[in-house]
Amino acid sequence: MGRGETPSSRVRPQFVLVHGAGHGAWCWYKIRSLLETSGHEITCLDLKGSGIDPSDPNTIFTLEDYDQPLANFLSNLPQNQKVILVGHSAGGLSLTDAIHRFPHKIHMAIYVAANMLRHGFSTDQDRKDAEPDLSSYGNVSEIEYGMGPDEAPTSVIMKEQFRRQILYNMSPKEDAILASMLLRAAPVRAFRGARFVGGADADRVPRIYIKTMHDRVLKPEQQDALIKRWPPFKVFVLESDHSPFFSTPSALFAFLLEAAASVNCI
Repeated sequence: MGRGETPSSRVRPQFVLVHGAGHGAWCWYKIRSLLETSGHEITCLDLKGSGIDPSDPNTIFTLEDYDQPLANFLSNLPQNQKVILVGHSAGGLSLTDAIHRFPHKIHMAIYVAANMLRHGFSTDQDRKDAEPDLSSYGNVSEIEYGMGPDEAPTSVIMKEQFRRQILYNMSPKEDAILASMLLRAAPVRAFRGARFVGGADADRVPRIYIKTMHDRVLKPEQQDALIKRWPPFKVFVLESDHSPFFSTPSALFAFLLEAAASVNCI
């Protein structure tokens, strides 16, 4: 603590919450309420083609393009201000992109049931560890081929009849219904093309992983593989489905505060 600084005078870092594929800023409404009530400043972003952003996901081909709202936000932060990034699911790719590009703007990156890949999808093992395998449920996805039927898919969304069973299996029914009404197709090309080079500065950003034990999307054993390959500073475990912001918001909130406190961010 600096000279003349008291605990009450310290500026609490802002939390920036980054949604996963197909979701938007709206999915964090419970966590935002808890954090704001406890006195924290929060920003919930819609990445490109998500939430209320008007972009067509079939026209978003790179992660850099998809992440532009997050990059704009971090670029416009005051010079000495840092934030705590929290990313869910495919939002982990956006976090890793950010800590490679803006390491000096980030106190900590917290991955919640998220893709935590140091170099992105650069090997077959990356895909095995981080891409969901939902084949046991049957044909669960609606796929768009925006560049033509002979080209790679441009967007994907889970069919409505599978969402409750796979994404929100422990979440309140009203949240599952809300999410099903708001879910949008995700720009699959942007995710599959994610690559990160370098990383010396990125490794200086403390990372926390929050594991979800009843996850049917990114299975616990996949999360364990990601943790082993790029070990974070600390791991927390939630008895939740893939969407703890709905199913276990109080526990997730508590872990976010504990994670931030562990590196003297609050």
